[in-house]
Amino acid sequence: MNKAWIAGLIILLNTSFAWSNSNVLDIVVVGLFSDQAVVEINKKQRLLKVGITSPEGVTLISANSRNAVLEKGGITEKYELGTRISTNFSPPVEQTVVSLWPTNGMYTTAGSVNGYSVDFLVDTGASAIALNAETAKRLDLDYLKGKKVGVKTASGVEVAYHVMLDEVQVGDIKLNNIRAMVLDGKHPERALLGMTFLDQLNIERKDERMDLKKKF
Repeated sequence: MNKAWIAGLIILLNTSFAWSNSNVLDIVVVGLFSDQAVVEINKKQRLLKVGITSPEGVTLISANSRNAVLEKGGITEKYELGTRISTNFSPPVEQTVVSLWPTNGMYTTAGSVNGYSVDFLVDTGASAIALNAETAKRLDLDYLKGKKVGVKTASGVEVAYHVMLDEVQVGDIKLNNIRAMVLDGKHPERALLGMTFLDQLNIERKDERMDLKKKF
């Protein structure tokens, strides 16, 4: 067998082994204080305060003179001084971010409702997703069977109906069972992406850009 090929195979195997163990954390608590702990993670010392997460993804939940409670990958464990634990750790999956830029001061985005395409206007002042009657009919929503309510709009009080949307998607963010309202008329001309959807997201502003990200 070719020596160069064997050397390449050894390198590949060693690399694969390193990858397979890249998520193993060796954790030992070496110092305890009120609401602080010195934690050695894979031979690197970190001074953690309550609520602070290390670069390795370990968060200090609480600490006193007797023990520290650490959280990693959604798992919480209690560590006493000098306790060493080696554990496999899978970092949390990075949530998809949908970034929007304003047009004439408004944030609009293409999305879908129950698999049908819908153009949305992002409206943090709307308590729920709002659709007009024409859009609701296109989405095959039998909205007239929903609870009838009066809704205050810019043009006065209008009749609206409560509906549940099986699926609402914007970019790669998909949410299920979202409450919405259908206004029995031509308004709003563009569907409003209101707080029944947005309240389940983290909304961040960076200059003019708006980033939408699922909370969990």
